[in-house]
Amino acid sequence: MTYVPAVEDGDFAAWYRTEHGRLLASLYVLTHDLESATEATDETFARALAAWAKVRQMSYPTAWLHRVGINLVLRQHRRRHSERKALAALPPLHSQPDLYEEVWDAVAALPLRQRTAVVLRYLSDLPEAAIAEAMGITRGAVAATLSAARQQLGRQLRDEEFPQEAPYA
Repeated sequence: MTYVPAVEDGDFAAWYRTEHGRLLASLYVLTHDLESATEATDETFARALAAWAKVRQMSYPTAWLHRVGINLVLRQHRRRHSERKALAALPPLHSQPDLYEEVWDAVAALPLRQRTAVVLRYLSDLPEAAIAEAMGITRGAVAATLSAARQQLGRQLRDEEFPQEAPYA
């Protein structure tokens, strides 16, 4: 069987429908990671669309597509490898979350805004002004959020430590 380029009429949508599954399958077999393969496939087609006027004129646009996809998954692999090496070189983290597991479980149950403020303040040790900047809110809003979070944590931890007993009938 002779390979025939898929882009005879220059229709990107038709080419996409024909080649998307093939590229995704190829990249999945290379990576054994569906998320990485999907991400690379999507990025490859986005690049192809951006350069469509040039890509559709190529003798083998599908070969270009696969070359770009393979380069993307190789780049992802190198980046993840570098990140793992950098993380391994970091000093060990605080052991506070392990020592106070019930507290961090209670923090995890807080609404996102309160949880974010608590983590930035007590785990990252940021002052309120820095928390305000990181969260994009005012310093007063940070103080109010932390206060509400402390109150909710106090109630939650107190209830866990001393569960309310049902009154006698």
